[in-house]
Amino acid sequence: MTRAGKIRDKLRREKLRWSKLYTFNCARANPELIDFANPFNGLQGPGFSRKVQCNQPSLHRRKPLHYPSNYISTTKYNIITFLPKAIFEQFRRVANLYFLLAAVLSLTPIAPFSAVSMIAPLAFVVGLSMAKEAVEDWRRFMQDMKVNKRKVSIHKGDGNFCSKKWHKIIVGDVVKVEKDQFFPADLLLISSSYEDGICYVETMNLDGETNLKVKRALDVTLNFDEDKTFKDFYATIRCEDPNPSLYTFVGNLEYKKQVYSLDPNQILLRDSKLRNTSYIYGVVIFTGHDSKVMQNSTESPSKRSSIEKKMDYIIYILFTLLVLISLISSIGFAVYTKFGMPNWWYLQPENASTLYNPLMPALSGIFHLVTALIMYGYLIPVSLYVSIEVVKVLQAMFINQDIQMYDEDTGKPAEARTSNLNEELGQVDTILSDKTGTLTCNQMDFLKCSIAGVSYGVGSSEVEIAAAKHIASEFSGSPGHNCFPADYWDNNEDDSSVFQLEDGITCKVVKDPKPKIKGFSFEDDRLMQGNWVKEPTRGTLQMFFRVLAVCHTAIPEHDEESGTFTYEAESPDEGAFLVAAREFGFEFFKRTQSSVFIRESYPNPLEREFKILNLMEFNSKRKRMSVIVRDDSGQIILLCKGADSIIFDRLSKNGKMYEADTMKHLNEFGEAGLRTLALAYKVLDESEYSTWNAEFLRAKTAIGPDRDAQLERVADMMERELVLIGATAVEDKLQKGVPQCIDKLAQAGLKIWVLTGDKMETAVNIGFACSLLRLGLKQISISTMNTDFLDQDAKKAFLSCLLSEQTIKDNILLQITNASRMVKLEKDPHAAFALIIDGKALSYALEDDMKNHFLGLAVDCASVICCRVSPKQKALVTRLVKEGTGKTTLAIGDGANDVGMIQEADIGVGISGVEGMQAVMASDFSIAQFRCLERLLVVHGHWCYKRIAQMVCYFFYKNIAFGLTLFYFEAYTGFSGQSVYEDWYMILFNIILTSLPVISLGVFEQDVSSEVCLQFPALYQQGPKNLFFDWSRIIAWTANGLYSSLVVFFINISIFYDQAFQSEGQTADMAAMGTTMFTCIIWAVNLQIALTMSHFTWIQHLFVWGSISTWYLFLFGYGFMSPVISGNAFHILIESLGPAPIYWITTFLVATACNIPYFAHLSYQRLFHPLDHHVIQEIKYFKKDLTDEHMWTRERSKARQETKIGFTARVDAKIRQLKGKLQKKVSSLGVIP
Repeated sequence: MTRAGKIRDKLRREKLRWSKLYTFNCARANPELIDFANPFNGLQGPGFSRKVQCNQPSLHRRKPLHYPSNYISTTKYNIITFLPKAIFEQFRRVANLYFLLAAVLSLTPIAPFSAVSMIAPLAFVVGLSMAKEAVEDWRRFMQDMKVNKRKVSIHKGDGNFCSKKWHKIIVGDVVKVEKDQFFPADLLLISSSYEDGICYVETMNLDGETNLKVKRALDVTLNFDEDKTFKDFYATIRCEDPNPSLYTFVGNLEYKKQVYSLDPNQILLRDSKLRNTSYIYGVVIFTGHDSKVMQNSTESPSKRSSIEKKMDYIIYILFTLLVLISLISSIGFAVYTKFGMPNWWYLQPENASTLYNPLMPALSGIFHLVTALIMYGYLIPVSLYVSIEVVKVLQAMFINQDIQMYDEDTGKPAEARTSNLNEELGQVDTILSDKTGTLTCNQMDFLKCSIAGVSYGVGSSEVEIAAAKHIASEFSGSPGHNCFPADYWDNNEDDSSVFQLEDGITCKVVKDPKPKIKGFSFEDDRLMQGNWVKEPTRGTLQMFFRVLAVCHTAIPEHDEESGTFTYEAESPDEGAFLVAAREFGFEFFKRTQSSVFIRESYPNPLEREFKILNLMEFNSKRKRMSVIVRDDSGQIILLCKGADSIIFDRLSKNGKMYEADTMKHLNEFGEAGLRTLALAYKVLDESEYSTWNAEFLRAKTAIGPDRDAQLERVADMMERELVLIGATAVEDKLQKGVPQCIDKLAQAGLKIWVLTGDKMETAVNIGFACSLLRLGLKQISISTMNTDFLDQDAKKAFLSCLLSEQTIKDNILLQITNASRMVKLEKDPHAAFALIIDGKALSYALEDDMKNHFLGLAVDCASVICCRVSPKQKALVTRLVKEGTGKTTLAIGDGANDVGMIQEADIGVGISGVEGMQAVMASDFSIAQFRCLERLLVVHGHWCYKRIAQMVCYFFYKNIAFGLTLFYFEAYTGFSGQSVYEDWYMILFNIILTSLPVISLGVFEQDVSSEVCLQFPALYQQGPKNLFFDWSRIIAWTANGLYSSLVVFFINISIFYDQAFQSEGQTADMAAMGTTMFTCIIWAVNLQIALTMSHFTWIQHLFVWGSISTWYLFLFGYGFMSPVISGNAFHILIESLGPAPIYWITTFLVATACNIPYFAHLSYQRLFHPLDHHVIQEIKYFKKDLTDEHMWTRERSKARQETKIGFTARVDAKIRQLKGKLQKKVSSLGVIP
């Protein structure tokens, strides 16, 4: 044998065989049991037509085995389809379709304007929108190419592998994927660096789970573990067709005339990652858009803001107005044509065309109707949509660049993934939030434990710290002035704080210092530094630490920098246990084929080997994990950890010594918001183990649908008669700033629901920790077994009968009905209720005949917590709230299980945390921490809502003010179809002369600063109440536009009708009057927007006054052009308008008259009926916040919505309690003689 062959054999002997470690998920089928007479029976017909020739990709380059390439594209367009599809998207908008029709008609003789004046604005608006679409799609294309150009090793023939880009992979290719690389397509696992074909896979990008999954190859392919072995590898795979199911796979492998069944354990899905395995070999089954991850990539639902929806109605109203005045104009024209035109000799009626025919007035009127529809088109703001898109993109840029929402720990900023919903952020009514990873960090810290009936760990959880500080504040006497929410959560430099409660009574809060070791915040000198050996129960303590160090499936990895071991565990809890065991002196440092090695530091340093005999892993049904080991003394021991309810039911009579004390400690740990597990063991003799193991192996190798049930039964036989050791308590920490954020959102008037998969006790504890719940809040618990709302007879009947579906449903309906009645009969105005419901009860509550009752109860409660809910239930609850209340909902989560509710809500927010990017990819906005939601809504949401609302109202105002002057002039001139303005004036009106000021309003306007928004959260309610875009506000702006149009037209007509215009005494012609009217409009609408703005920067000044200046510069330059181009406007500013004082006087007079009503309204409102932001603006302007602290404090106390959740609600409740005591004391003093 060559030296290289010896080395390979040595390495192979050192590889781990994991087959003994896994029971339920990794058993192999016996190929002999497959029906070889008809090997593909059950894999024929629709849905099972896939055939893959392994290692023969050339056969898949042509039909019938030609399948899609591995090239993926998430773009909307390509080079060929961009133009037709993008144009189609643009002209789906009714307004754009109208202007397209008008542009086409402008090429005919009936058009009142030149073709350029109609085509140019439309081309500009549509072109800009298409350019935006192209840029966004180009970004998607570049992201796709980044993925498509990744490289992987592919077998090119004769046992040689070469690097090839992902998009060149085809079905049948053999690929070699190395550690920490992503799988380029859906693969059949052939072999791995482990001898028995095990590999570890991280599926975070698929399902959001951070724990590792174990996959294993078939025995028959294990020998293909080197490059050269694939020289003569040929096989055929027949399997299911492409489908989106991530957790199922049906197929067979035909190799050397033998057929082997395939299941999901042999399938490696695209975008999952290889972990803790040096390499794997696999055959490509599904490529590109056939892969399961791409089959799951559905387009996000189209979401539109409420303002945008209402804007459509306004457009329809304006269209109706347009048609109405066009009909009036056409009827007037027909009447004038029939009765007036024969007498107007100067029009030469005898030579009249079809357009002006006194003999056919009806036909002329119809032609004029088309002319009028084109002329009055300026009532419809052609640039509204593109201006809003530009504004929203710029608003999104400001959100993305907000340094206050940048998370330094993760290096991730906030990101507006869509700009369509910016203003919707300011109108949210209900927030539906996930818990784990959203409110909490999904980082487990070992904090406390109970061993042999003794509680260890003196550190405090965040819940305990908050509770102790709150108790201290309630005893301190005056929480209202100096205590703010942050004071109760921010860490001080000291490790402990002493609070004076009352009459010499003190309360000491021991604060956890920032943990130096990730996953370990335990503090107790009785166990640390080997002091546990001095404890009277040192034997039990030693067994406890060994369970932590041995009962797991983790892999140790040595950290060269720190010199310690880190662990790749299947769950964060398991990782925390191993870190705790290491810190207690039981370091897990090595795993081999069948053994776990522990380095014990106390009482004498030594290394112990525990041989792994069997492992029965954890799953959601078993709720426990067990491992059977043989220690170095030859003793066989079963070590078990699991949910306390499961473990306590399996204890022997002699194993319950510590049950009462442990149960007490578990309750205390639960109240502190900690996650708990119970630990137990059992000593086995050889004969007992041998008998059981023989049956276990038979069950493990069984084939058939009842295999898992057999394994469960056999495992259950062994996991009995256990001896309780103790329990662990780990903390899933709240994210930084969560309590303060919830308190601020509650003050802003937002309702907060928590939807979590955790059990009810854990969710309730977290609710207390973040102030969604408090002691004074009355809890309503709805569950399938709850009898709290039943009378005694009903309880007996309920408990005695079989719990049929209908019985359970009737009971839940009764609970909801009685709870609703209790809430409505409550007479205390300060009373508050919290609704807590579990997943089973929720499944009934969401049925059609009960969901409205449930929603009615939930809306009446201050907070709602739904526990043990599935991802589908999260989406259903979100839909119920959205459709049932008719108000804006926001869903926030961080995992793949939150995607449903994120897509269902009006606004979806994803947290870019540790559970993958599925939630972020499905979201409309992404943030790094829950606390960023406060600024996203209260600051950016408030600003964006007011900006867009004012911008849209102003847009309609200026177009009505401008468009109606055309109607007035046409009516004044006998409905002649004559425009008073030059074509170029009208082209520039929406595109240049009035567009930039309105964009600056939408981007830079601030009624108050960001700091004031946070200090006065009640300002946020202006959005949910829709104060700035209700119908009364829209009608008021419309009336303002109508008034301005009347003033502009009739003042100009009155002045210029017979008034001398030039020094020689000539009167003004139509060009002079039209230009003067247009100048008045430019001044009027720009002064109007200046009055509308509350916040000026140099940009606003530049755009507003620059737009007016641009008009004069254009008029000057246009007048200098050839008369062929400028027509009647040749030298009009220099020779005609400029020297005429009446031109400047009229401009001043009309601009002032147009804005007097708005100025008067604004003054009256600020003096007699000021809005909240008006008061704050004046306080800040006169610096009363600095000179009159009492006034500033008083106004701040008013500037929050009355809330019954959050820290502020706790303070308010305490103040009411103190006032009640004081009142009683005063009353008692009053009766003393």
